[in-house]
Amino acid sequence: MENTLLVVNCGSSSLKIALFDKDRQKIASMLAGRLNTPNARFRIGKQRDATKLPPNTTHKEALAVLMDTAQKKGLMPKQPAAIGHRIVHGGETFREAVLINDEVLAAIQACNLLAPLHNPVNVEGIMATRELFPLVPQVAVFDTAFHQTLPEHAFHYALPQNYYRDWGVRRYGFHGTSHAYMLQQAALRLEQSTAVTSIISAHLGNGCSITAIRDGKSVDTSMGLTPLEGLVMGTRSGDVDPGLFDYLQSKGVSAEQLHNELNHSSGLLGLSGQTNDMRTLSDLADQGDPSAQLAIDVFCFRLAKYVAAMMVSLNRLDALVFTGGIGQNSARVRQQTVNQLGLLGFAIDQHNNDDNGLNRGGRIDCKESRFPILVIATDEERVIAGEAARLAELN
Repeated sequence: MENTLLVVNCGSSSLKIALFDKDRQKIASMLAGRLNTPNARFRIGKQRDATKLPPNTTHKEALAVLMDTAQKKGLMPKQPAAIGHRIVHGGETFREAVLINDEVLAAIQACNLLAPLHNPVNVEGIMATRELFPLVPQVAVFDTAFHQTLPEHAFHYALPQNYYRDWGVRRYGFHGTSHAYMLQQAALRLEQSTAVTSIISAHLGNGCSITAIRDGKSVDTSMGLTPLEGLVMGTRSGDVDPGLFDYLQSKGVSAEQLHNELNHSSGLLGLSGQTNDMRTLSDLADQGDPSAQLAIDVFCFRLAKYVAAMMVSLNRLDALVFTGGIGQNSARVRQQTVNQLGLLGFAIDQHNNDDNGLNRGGRIDCKESRFPILVIATDEERVIAGEAARLAELN
């Protein structure tokens, strides 16, 4: 248990923790969900039955329960050696992971308006772990940091420049930890340095984003000022016409209602009217459900368009990479997406795609494909654990 690393990921209504040993091997993971509701609960690892928490349990209270449970089960010592936090938005302030102090915490809080659903609870997680473990070094790892290499032509919106100068309105990008990990893993598989590796990385889960990485640096990405821009997602709309806001306001839809629906009732859920789960949608589509099929079609069409768009920022392409829950597990989505990219020379091997590339080290392209196509499992928690160990000087 020596040098146990704790990774904390606070969502808007959830709390995920993971424990790693000194060699960055995962010891355990725990998830508390439905926080601040009467149905709060938690589970350890992949166990089916969740344990109920007191009604309206907060993130701070849930963290205390999870830490107590982990210690009683012998999963961690009295206190970890270092703690890593996933922070969604670091604005232009943070270009890399940092040790947390009062100044850093204030700078993270200053980004709250840029990510109102995420940063405040990320801060709550930091405050809670500081109270529980006041002497343990804590590290912030930012979703946006990897994208701070975006060139100006890629991050500026075509808006009056005072929006950017005064309020920081620009494209930031997210899922940076996952995209950075895809770069490392793709370079390993291609047997080349990350500094000369150029890929298109598609992180597809309930949240989805795609990134063009040229010679080891993010040069374009689909998410923008907030995680709402870009691809169709589980419950988020992705790109919409800004004129939609005026039009729906004229129909009596308030700004608050539209914000809620674009984030929580749109995407796959909105299109299908049934679910945001791609596995369920695929089963329904196989049964002839037209709404489920429409949701999949729109998802894959938008994804294929963005793959093509990302090529504009590259001077060569070493691989197209799929990751995230959908990217790693949905052969249907990969096949349907790549089928729409034939003009660009992408082609998939159906047999290897059907088993998620397990028999070819993640390769699912066929010999006729102009570019390699990879399926790689993401591991953001391990990256965060590694950053925590590095900055706490445990290596």
